[in-house]
Parts: sequence; C-alpha cells; structure tokens
Amino acid sequence: MHEAGTQPAGSGAAPPGQETAEPAAPTGFERIGRQRYRELVGFLYEEFTVGDVIEHRPGRTVTEMDNVLMSMLSMNDAPLHIDAAYCETLPWGRPLVSSLVTLSIVGGMTARSTSGRALANLGWDHIRLPAPVFAGDTLYAHSEILAKRRSRSRPGQGIVSCRTTGTKSTGEVVLVFERSFLVPCRATTAAPPAATGAPAGERE
Repeated sequence: MHEAGTQPAGSGAAPPGQETAEPAAPTGFERIGRQRYRELVGFLYEEFTVGDVIEHRPGRTVTEMDNVLMSMLSMNDAPLHIDAAYCETLPWGRPLVSSLVTLSIVGGMTARSTSGRALANLGWDHIRLPAPVFAGDTLYAHSEILAKRRSRSRPGQGIVSCRTTGTKSTGEVVLVFERSFLVPCRATTAAPPAATGAPAGERE
C-alpha cells in the first residue's frame, strides 16, 4: 500500500507542475489540443520552393467504368472511348481512355498538396498527351515548382506555378501540363519581395 496523496512507484504520473509534454504531432498533422490533431492539407506560399518536386500519392488505377462514366458526364460519346467492338477495328484494338479522364485523374492527384490551400486556379498551359492510357493502367504524378511571387493586387496572397507530369506505373509519361494558382501567405503584412522565376501569362 501507499500513503494517501502519494503516487505509487512506477505509476507514470508526473508530480504537480512537472507534467510531461506531449510528443510532437505526427507528420502531416498539427496539434489543436490535448491528444487532438488536425490533418494538414496543402502548402502556404512560403512553403513552396522553386525547384522542389512533389510526388503525389496514392496512385490511381484507371477502370473501364471511369472512362465510360466520366466520358458520358462530359458529353464525350466518341466511339473511340466507349464502343469496344468499334475499337477492335482501330490500331489500338481497345477503347482509349478519354484525355479529359486522364487530365481529371492526374490533376486530382495534385490537389491535396499543391491546391490544398489554394484560393483560385489562374490558368493551365502547355498540356501535352504523349502516350495513350487504357483501362487497367495505374497512374502516378509529380509536380515541379517552377516559379512563385507575391501578388501585386492581393495582399497576403501569392502566385505559384508548377509543371505536373503524369506517368504509368511503368514510368511512361502520359500527361504533362503547367498550372498557376493563388495561395495564402503566412505573413500578410510584409512588402512583396521580387519575383522568383516567371509565371507565364500571369496578370495578378
């Protein structure tokens, strides 16, 4: 037994005024209270660095339903994408996944990190589709940060440009595009510094 008001040996309880600090928040989370965390999504302006490459995960295996359903939703009823018998007479021999489906899936992969805190998309440029995609292909993506600068017309916000590359699990490139978007800054009162890089076509 132990005396009232004392802690037994090995109880793990810290004496009053000497509470043990909680461990650091896990990667990808911020602490918002005792034993309570909030999942972090996306980057603030200051956290983007020109030249950095972000690998987006998880990947995504494209299905026949993806192709048919998304083609119909976008009113793209070209037989090249939805008529298997017709496609057997063509060089591919099977339905080709619509380029809009590929763009949607790869673009969506980037949203959590590059667009997680974005305020607006400003433009898509130089979209290329160097190889076909078929049902059953697994797609991955990575984005390189090309340029960043503080907005001249929107205090407390910054403009970031990146180049995203979509690949199959084999490494074959199936999609490349550049995109500019608006994100909030951590420090909203500092004067805008000189631009880093040169976001093409940006008028903000």
